[in-house]
Amino acid sequence: MASIQYLVLLRGINVGGNNIIKMTDLKTCFEKMGFSDVMTFIQSGNIVFNCNEKNKTALINKVEKVLSETFSYNAKAAAVTYKELKKIVDDAPPGFGKNPDKYRYDVIFLKEPLTARAAMKNVRIKEGVDKAYEGKKVLYFSRLTARAAQSHLTKIITIPEYKSMTIRIWNTTTKLLVLMEKRMHSELQKLD
Repeated sequence: MASIQYLVLLRGINVGGNNIIKMTDLKTCFEKMGFSDVMTFIQSGNIVFNCNEKNKTALINKVEKVLSETFSYNAKAAAVTYKELKKIVDDAPPGFGKNPDKYRYDVIFLKEPLTARAAMKNVRIKEGVDKAYEGKKVLYFSRLTARAAQSHLTKIITIPEYKSMTIRIWNTTTKLLVLMEKRMHSELQKLD
């Protein structure tokens, strides 16, 4: 069975002094779950690995259960494959991420079964400050840096769907894609 490269995005770790987890401990935990080529990226809980599990719901259920038991917190995570992350980056709205001096760009990853359409119904934007776009498995959110204090992105924590979301800045999202692409190319070279 062919191995699948996944990115798991943990929600709410190492933020504001809560749910502190060392990346070395996180890597070890994922290896103990039987995943291979485990790699973490920055402290916000981005884990790239390979495994044979094709059922993403089963994969996430396993990850959340083991992390909750190991680190004594209520683990929540979203997962995407390399192909899904590539599509998320490729399908970003026109100009998204292109003007970082003027705008802050975020990708809101959704934990299945939450859909972008359902999530978007409760997302509020501040006219002239925020823009929100529906993607596949994500929402794209930009806000005017000069008026960031007026942004409604911070209000997203009040909607019920928030517990099924995890947010990454655009720069992190694109760096994760590059990391996964390098791993993919490395695997292909091993096969040649």
